[in-house]
Amino acid sequence: MRNESTAAGPVQSVDRALEILDVLARRGTAGVTEVAGELGVHKSTASRLLGTLESRGFVAQDGERGVYRLGFALVRLAGASAAQLELTQLGREICERLSAELGEAVNLAVRDGESVVNVSQVRGSASVGVLNWVGRRTPLHATSSGKVLLAFGPSGLSRTVLTGPMDRFTEATITDAEALAAALAEVHERGWAATEGELEAGLNAVAAPVCGADGQLVAALSVSGPAYRLPPARFAAVAEQVCGAAAEIASRLG
Repeated sequence: MRNESTAAGPVQSVDRALEILDVLARRGTAGVTEVAGELGVHKSTASRLLGTLESRGFVAQDGERGVYRLGFALVRLAGASAAQLELTQLGREICERLSAELGEAVNLAVRDGESVVNVSQVRGSASVGVLNWVGRRTPLHATSSGKVLLAFGPSGLSRTVLTGPMDRFTEATITDAEALAAALAEVHERGWAATEGELEAGLNAVAAPVCGADGQLVAALSVSGPAYRLPPARFAAVAEQVCGAAAEIASRLG
């Protein structure tokens, strides 16, 4: 049996919780005693971990009390992961074509809580490119993708952002709730968003919504580049191409 302290650290607890999921995936069902034996811990520790996992839906008791199986929360996570993978795979060719046409970086982004996460990027062909944004969390209020996710997403999200503090990243960052609300209303009306150096000075971007078959927002498709190559005068023309590409991705998802 492992040498346990009276209060296992959070990292150790996470590791043990993941071990329990592996055990149940391998065995199908298992009781507290069996789980404790597999992990090499006391039954009380195994019971506490199983109770926590059960409260979050990651395990469930299988008819007979004290016998556990994997829970449906894992199905939800797997479904979300599969949907994101499908989005990036189906959209890749379209993103590559759009990037080749415009010579700029193209990103697909989704919302994660109150942040934007880029899940796919095609680098532009121009000699001066942009950073690799894949996997990075960026703010909703200071990015073109974030504005799309706010304007076309659930109303509760925009209220949360508008009533909370908004960090300033450059002199151009919109941090006033009234100004941001007006900007989001414009985004919703015209169908696309833009930023002028609001996250990074000298970096501009244009984004459009990608919707699923049910019309619900799935992601945001954006094009970004240096201000001298992507000035405001080009926003409308670029937005037309981005909106077309976003619609094409949406049709493939449907």
